Amino acid sequence: MRSLARGLGGAPGVIWRGIRARPGIFLGVALAVIVLDLSLPLLVLSVFRKPWDHFSFNPWLRNLPGWLLSPAQTLARKVEFVSDVSLFWFIASSPYDAAEWGFSVGLQDLLRWLYMGGVFGAYFALWLYGRARLARRPWQGSGRGGAAGAVLSTLGLATAPCSVAGCGLPVLPVMGLALQGLTSGTLAALATVSRLATQAVLAGMTLAVVALACLIAISTEQQERRGEGLTKA
Repeated sequence: MRSLARGLGGAPGVIWRGIRARPGIFLGVALAVIVLDLSLPLLVLSVFRKPWDHFSFNPWLRNLPGWLLSPAQTLARKVEFVSDVSLFWFIASSPYDAAEWGFSVGLQDLLRWLYMGGVFGAYFALWLYGRARLARRPWQGSGRGGAAGAVLSTLGLATAPCSVAGCGLPVLPVMGLALQGLTSGTLAALATVSRLATQAVLAGMTLAVVALACLIAISTEQQERRGEGLTKA
């Protein structure tokens, strides 16, 4: 229990040192995850439905600073609006009035992608940092299995619930929109399951980063104690 407590206490410092030791890995993985989050839904929808042919930033955003400073709206309303506002969107047009499909990115999506990229970047940076730090003893880190799991989790989260329109629901998994012919009830259930799975995987990856940092902290402490014992002997 004492080792676990010391490992938890040293985890934040280990995470910071791991990122500083491997800044290229951290930034590269984080950027790759963010790009994947943005590009994979577009690829899936373009292949299974129709390629997108229109992109636009939200033109109303130029009015956002003045609206936020206006006393006409309450603080709660401003927070609610900003959290739901779309920043930009992709649209695939159709011969009819409604679009074939639309994919918009809001502030919540962007923050989720940034957090996701940071978590996965920290995981890989920590794994490499721990392998180099404890090179003299058998490394008990997550290894290839953990790395493969992280990559597969990223692929799953990249097609998780986002602001997609085209099947009668405002928010649903990209794969649900790609598969035409599903009933609205099935799509609603799929959206709920996917949202919960997304939250579970993000929480699991966060715990994995903390656990990996604890393991490195405990292993480093044991290695230092063993070295001190050999020096005294």
